[in-house]
Amino acid sequence: MVAPPENGKSATLDSSCSEPRGLRCVSSSTKRFDSMRKHTLTGNIKLHRAFRSRILGNRRDILVYLPPGYRRFSRKRYPVLYLQDGQNVFDAATSFAGVEWGVDETAERLIRAKIIEPLIVVAVANMGEDRVHEYTPTPGVIGTKGRRKKRSRGLARLYGYFLIEELKPYIDRKYRTKPDPEFTGLGGSSLGGLVTLAIGILYPEAFCRLMVMSPSVWWDNFAIYRLVDSIERKPPLKIWVDTGTAEPGWQQTRELCKRLVEKGWKPGKDILYMEADHGDHSEAAWAVRVEPALRFLFPRAK
Repeated sequence: MVAPPENGKSATLDSSCSEPRGLRCVSSSTKRFDSMRKHTLTGNIKLHRAFRSRILGNRRDILVYLPPGYRRFSRKRYPVLYLQDGQNVFDAATSFAGVEWGVDETAERLIRAKIIEPLIVVAVANMGEDRVHEYTPTPGVIGTKGRRKKRSRGLARLYGYFLIEELKPYIDRKYRTKPDPEFTGLGGSSLGGLVTLAIGILYPEAFCRLMVMSPSVWWDNFAIYRLVDSIERKPPLKIWVDTGTAEPGWQQTRELCKRLVEKGWKPGKDILYMEADHGDHSEAAWAVRVEPALRFLFPRAK
């Protein structure tokens, strides 16, 4: 792994094995990403290839974005944001349909402009066909209109345990993090947004800042409503929730936010809900909403 100078220009990664320069996410997946696409990495980014999970019994690639000044200010520690579907977070070469979220570019710009606090971003690759298992809080079925139904095992709790007991301790040892929950965030979109909120509610002792983008509220007959309704004492979570009005069932996310507010979250203080006019369910739509989400969850101290 070789990180470029902190000059804000596009970054490249050296593979530690015999592969040519470039990045291949999800080494353990049967799908091999198209290495002919142009890489769009920006800033100081590290690749941890084939990170092993004994809990889940698999391996996945992990990308870590380090903020400007990380090497220069050697005693400074940083909050951390863990993002699901890591293939889509930083690099068009590995993202779905070649469209990335641009979290590296957005974070780099906002940090340099002193708009948000410098933070570390950890992009956690999904496991392809197993994504539906790891990102859902309950067993259920997806793709009911087709002949073949994809059944989920509902492994969100186990996936959360992997994040807390395996990945987070590794990141905290490897990098200069602020390991306490109030400095640790979790985020994702679609099923990744669903699992983000579920893990936040189930494990508030680990993650206190949640970026919940276009969550799959419909899963298992609105299982996330039942989880929210089961909250007896509001945990200290700061939550960003969004959806786009061109998404099917976007009103379900509005209802989700309403239920969170009824549980004690204060709009504008520890929860912020955004409806993107004409926003659809896509990487491009989520990329636009990364900036306001980061501004809310990681504001620079005044």
